Amino acid sequence: MTSRLLQSLRCTAFALLALGAASAAAAPAALTPHPVRLDDGRRFNLNLPADLDIVPVVQGLKRVRFFARSPDGRLFVTDLHDLSDNKLGRVYALDGWDEQKERYTKVSVYLDKQRNPNSVAFYTDPAGKSWLYVANTDKLLRYRYRNGDTRPSSEPEVLASFPDYGLSYKYGGWHLTRTLAFGGDKLYVSVGSSCNACVEKEDVRAAILQMNPDGSGRRFYATGLRNAVGLLYRDGRLYATNQGSDHLGDRKPDETLFEVRDGTDYGWPYCYHHQGKPLADPKFPRKAGCAAVPKAFAFFPSHASALGLSWFPAADGGLLRDEFLVALHGASKLALDHGYRIVRVKADGRSGGELVSGFLAGGKVLGRPCDVLRTGRDSFLFTDDKSGVIYRVRPKR
Repeated sequence: MTSRLLQSLRCTAFALLALGAASAAAAPAALTPHPVRLDDGRRFNLNLPADLDIVPVVQGLKRVRFFARSPDGRLFVTDLHDLSDNKLGRVYALDGWDEQKERYTKVSVYLDKQRNPNSVAFYTDPAGKSWLYVANTDKLLRYRYRNGDTRPSSEPEVLASFPDYGLSYKYGGWHLTRTLAFGGDKLYVSVGSSCNACVEKEDVRAAILQMNPDGSGRRFYATGLRNAVGLLYRDGRLYATNQGSDHLGDRKPDETLFEVRDGTDYGWPYCYHHQGKPLADPKFPRKAGCAAVPKAFAFFPSHASALGLSWFPAADGGLLRDEFLVALHGASKLALDHGYRIVRVKADGRSGGELVSGFLAGGKVLGRPCDVLRTGRDSFLFTDDKSGVIYRVRPKR
């Protein structure tokens, strides 16, 4: 056998090995049952890749929602209390992490008696002052924050007010949550619609607002987003999950993830997305049509209720490198089996498959994922706002 032929065979073998490795890396990891034991006596399995593990790290909360990290590295989380429009919401500070027991040993009430505080965010201004921002249904507040605070260091400033009424759940539901994200020294606030599908009389509905950290310079950043509950600012870009309308059947519309562009109309209520593409809603025709509405960056099953998301950078080098994780809260029609999972989305918007599933089993709801917070390589926390539990997922020891 000639040396040229040997060299050719070696090159072919190396190419096949590289192709096999690339295919293995691209294929979603198979999910296996992992036992979960809660303090209330419940026992069930959740499905994750075999080399990951899942542990409940905080229990006994109510409708626990979105995370935020303070400037001094503490973890804060919101709690809406229940499904009603109420003033019993709280913001908790989580302290005293015990790595051996995998529990936060101190869960303290930082703010109480808030109206549906879905989201909080921190910002440190050019003068070095830190602030905690709280998104209630009716207003945006900010409090002075000092490292280690167990209570706010000031009375709140009211930076903005929002519509605080709408159609009840019986008539398609109005969206009483507000979500915050900081990026490029600007604050972004999402405000959901007052209805399932309607032509709004108040333009602040179904939109994302942009403002300065002190509330000045308020303007519309994007419109036509029915309920953009999850916001993430990364590398100069704003990403938002969005929930579609409920009157188009069981298989339409998509739940969506958008790379939000400044000044763009995303179509609601005139347009919806199916298989990532915008289509005209026959119930709300308009002369402009839907040709100018952007395609979705990523899309998910209808009515799956896409909420919080997190990003895992390529530098992590782990299973989740260069991917988003998105919490799919779950469809109210259980027979659809849409949502009740955490899913992966690749950097180009392609699906990376499921990462955590099993919250809907045998027609029984065991939990509803809400927000995801990256904590390290293949490690993250996520909230379950049905059971009031915060879970930790990490590499198996």
